[in-house]
Amino acid sequence: MEGVISTKGLLSLPPKPQPRPFHPLHTLRSRFPSAASRFPSPAVRSQTPASVLHAFGSGARTPWIPTPAAPPDPKGSLLYPGLWGKPRKAPVFRAGAAIPADGAGLVEAEGEKKPKFLGVEIATLKKIVPLGIMFFCILFNYTILRDTKDVLVVTAKGSSAEIIPFLKTWVNLPMAVGFMLLYTKLSNVLSKEALFYTVILPFIAFFGAFAFVLYPLRDAIHPTALADRLLAALGPSFLGPVAILRIWSFCLFYVMAELWGSVVISVLFWGFANQITTVEEAKEFYPLFGLGANIALIFSGRTVKYFSNLRKTLGPGVDGWAVSLKAMMSIVVLLGLVICAIYGGVNKFVVNDPSLPRSDRKKKKEKPKLGMNESLKVLLSSRYVRDLATLVVAYGISINLVEVTWKSKLKAQFPSPNEYSSFMGDFSTATGIATFTMMLLGRLILRKFGWGVAAMITPTVLLLTGVGFFSLILFGEPLTPLLGSFGMTPLLAAVYVGALQNIFSKSAKYSLFDPCKEMAYIPLDEEMKVKGKAAIDVVCNPLGKSGGALIQQFMILTFGSLANSTPYLGGILLVIVLAWLGAARSLDSQFSPLAKQELEKEKILKEKEKELPIDMTTDTDGFVAESAASENSSNGSPLKQESSPESEGSSETSTIRQ
Repeated sequence: MEGVISTKGLLSLPPKPQPRPFHPLHTLRSRFPSAASRFPSPAVRSQTPASVLHAFGSGARTPWIPTPAAPPDPKGSLLYPGLWGKPRKAPVFRAGAAIPADGAGLVEAEGEKKPKFLGVEIATLKKIVPLGIMFFCILFNYTILRDTKDVLVVTAKGSSAEIIPFLKTWVNLPMAVGFMLLYTKLSNVLSKEALFYTVILPFIAFFGAFAFVLYPLRDAIHPTALADRLLAALGPSFLGPVAILRIWSFCLFYVMAELWGSVVISVLFWGFANQITTVEEAKEFYPLFGLGANIALIFSGRTVKYFSNLRKTLGPGVDGWAVSLKAMMSIVVLLGLVICAIYGGVNKFVVNDPSLPRSDRKKKKEKPKLGMNESLKVLLSSRYVRDLATLVVAYGISINLVEVTWKSKLKAQFPSPNEYSSFMGDFSTATGIATFTMMLLGRLILRKFGWGVAAMITPTVLLLTGVGFFSLILFGEPLTPLLGSFGMTPLLAAVYVGALQNIFSKSAKYSLFDPCKEMAYIPLDEEMKVKGKAAIDVVCNPLGKSGGALIQQFMILTFGSLANSTPYLGGILLVIVLAWLGAARSLDSQFSPLAKQELEKEKILKEKEKELPIDMTTDTDGFVAESAASENSSNGSPLKQESSPESEGSSETSTIRQ
């Protein structure tokens, strides 16, 4: 009998039969018994009733006749027992690939291995390596931009660190919202490739134009005289808001640098990565991207340090910061063009390559969008969610309270833009090294000491370094002789302690705080898990990010300056961190028992799955379908057949034509 499986899953003769050797898959041999087994031998025919032989000859379904010598196995079905040979358990079958109707390519070479390099398939490397280079370039640029934006707005004439809270609230936030609205509109009109270029190219053009056009013309385009008149009329308390007008081009650079982090990294890169990678590839390589980000932080910090020290090699009268700015922005533009080139190459040679695995992610269910009132109700209804919300809000406020005060002292210690930028280069490098190390240690801490200890490390580090930082600012004079023996002043010691506070708090956040926060959602029931996370996203994340800035604005306007507000900011920080530690301890007392219950449930389910017998039933065509045994199976009731993943899309049943 010659036959092949058509593309619809039916057996049919090809249009032009050609004699060729046929090597069926082992699964097909089991699915379709040979003629010898399908049609009994003459010896067996002589001992078989005529009705049974007639069934064989007519092509009807093979009868199920148990052999007297081997009673039916009650724990599993038997495949063709009784008539020929001993009963045997049926193997588990999976649907194979469809075979073309013309008979070409009947069997794929069994055991064929895809080419690999360093244990990874070449097809996967074609996607992961370009994505890794893109991510490195994006993070490299982001570190340069982040350090540069602080130098511009903090060290500018007529400005100070007091500008930062006003800038984040009244300029950065509205522009971020406006951009996302524009991005949503463009995504409905443009293709994915056109949208990517439309978003990233204006960033590249602006950073290049700023270094070579806007910064050299700063004296001509900044309304310095108008800002002086406003400051004289409003008073020194409004130094921050007036400085936004005074150095508007620097503030625009600040906002564009902030948007590079949220737009290019979060929206463009991760959106593209999720589009072209499979779930298995994401699980394996996404954590490596996090480690690669810290490597980029280390190298970009060294780059900032190098170009910031160029001023030492320049002659008198040369604006060293302008030279450094042009060099660093040239690197940003160059790497931006490299990002665009990689994106275009991946789309041309990888995304459109049909031989490479595609993303098979199903569309996730949309999270419920809770309004403000609904979010507050969810937060107030559960002590567990309230404690989790306290962690998120406390982190956002604490970081802002210390960071802005530290940058004001940093300007006092390093008033020159080049000196300030050089120190920020060292700061970025140290942050990258600390975060890389903590990410490697984070899993060990969670395994050995548990969730409670890991969750309390971040606030404890922030509390100790914060107390040391504010103590040096407020009570530094009595320590002057002691610090002088180490070659430091109280101001320089405060700058170093504040830098340590920022370095370790950020590294602890990425390695411990974020994983602990996400783990805390796991034991919740499905409804509270979804609603609680939505409530925290709506209320707590914005409150944490803007809460610190709003507190600082209130203090500055009330007490006249950031320096006068420092004692009160230190007290507020102490209260918030203590509340953070209390919430972490309370959450641990609730999380640990729930986590143990979850583990016990998983163990019980795994044990039940191991003990669960597998039953086999025969369908109308003699095929074997696998299903789990149920209570009704012993009564002879039909079992639900479970189709394999490969054959879910097939709507037709295969039949045999002889």
